[in-house]
Amino acid sequence: MATEAKRQKVDDGSESLQDFLQWCDRVGLVLSSKVYVSKEGTAADYGMLAKDSIEEGEVLFTIPRSALLHQGTTKVSSLLEKEKLSLESSSGWVPLLLALLYEYTPSQSHWKPYLSLWSDFKALDHPMFWSKEERVKLLRGTGIPEAVDTDLSNIQREYKDVVLPFMIRHPDLWNPNTHTLDLYTQLVAFVMAYSFQEPQDEEDDEEDEEDEEEKAPNPPMMVPMADMLNHVSNHNANLEFTPESLKMVCVRHIHKGEEVFNTYGQMANCQLLHMYGFTEPYQSNSNDTADIPVINLYKAATQGVQSDSDRRLIEERWELLCQMTQDKGAFVFSKQGCLTDSELHTALKVFCMSEEEFSEFKDNEGWEDDDDEDDERISQALSSEGLLELKPSWKQLIHEAARLTLRSYGDGEEEEKVVDSDRVLMEDRAAFKGLSCRQRRALQVRFGQKMILNRLMELTKL
Repeated sequence: MATEAKRQKVDDGSESLQDFLQWCDRVGLVLSSKVYVSKEGTAADYGMLAKDSIEEGEVLFTIPRSALLHQGTTKVSSLLEKEKLSLESSSGWVPLLLALLYEYTPSQSHWKPYLSLWSDFKALDHPMFWSKEERVKLLRGTGIPEAVDTDLSNIQREYKDVVLPFMIRHPDLWNPNTHTLDLYTQLVAFVMAYSFQEPQDEEDDEEDEEDEEEKAPNPPMMVPMADMLNHVSNHNANLEFTPESLKMVCVRHIHKGEEVFNTYGQMANCQLLHMYGFTEPYQSNSNDTADIPVINLYKAATQGVQSDSDRRLIEERWELLCQMTQDKGAFVFSKQGCLTDSELHTALKVFCMSEEEFSEFKDNEGWEDDDDEDDERISQALSSEGLLELKPSWKQLIHEAARLTLRSYGDGEEEEKVVDSDRVLMEDRAAFKGLSCRQRRALQVRFGQKMILNRLMELTKL
């Protein structure tokens, strides 16, 4: 099955592409003679292909920092800097989004040849643009509907409380009738799908490691040409940052005619669909994961509890775990085992302690003196191989929590039916081909998660 396109760009692209490539020349973006941008033979409407064989370490293109679009390179940069305190928000994206609102609409913008590649944003197909009913029907249990509801609520609040008052104060630069909430939402999706974030400087991190407050991440920026590349987990190129420029560098041999793929990091299909509007085919994404909500481990622990005293003890353990885990709402599993192993290890230990052990644990406020269970040992114990050797009581809790999570994908059906309903669609080529793009992407997310949970149940079966 072919890799699905990362995203769709323009429908009629030849003229827009030529304008963009000429603009790249003018701004000093240097493209290797060994690659070219094309609509033919690529995973997406546009992509980058190799004209000749390319060796590891070769630079595919170089982008001067002056050709990056962000709040510091827009015509309204001085105003955005002057009033940056009034533009603070939970997302940290408002200055960039205001810059994009300003640069996207005028015909004479310096950035027009770049932004014209997305002339109407109709190709953006993040779940935030699906109907609520469609999200619930296709993505139930995946965590995406809840994440999208939060996104939309935050976008609306940010626009109403921060962006709109700022635009009203500067009617010569922004017009609420043009720069609407709908356009703002589309630009949020654009930034989610196409922007890049510069990694924190490791030396700065070392200097600040004693600071109590966590350093804020670098703001996102738009990187022309780099965003033409599609993503796969098994990528062959990577974006490198230097003080003067950004460089796309080949990280393994690329054959003539092969597509050049970048990576957005270790992204599960649910993250790819939520943030970028696409998925990798089932089994192609080596980074796929499934979440087990922490509450499901609690529900599993309460099963079979008869006496009031036992129930009170479980409640007390749950309250302590909630204090310890704080915002960590789920345990994350990959095909290799639990990725949040220390959190799961603590939860299993607390739920399965004797009453005396729990009392001592509380007295120590969750701290333990023994060093027997170091990080490496915990990681091994909760790997796919290690799960087979867990204590029966621990295996039972994980098994039941996975079962409860699997059931959340369906409408009251048994977990076997929940898995089999999607398995039929995945294995029937004609049925799969008959699905819409949204249905296929949702299926890739659901089935990948279900298979991880199903295997987890098999590994923890008593």
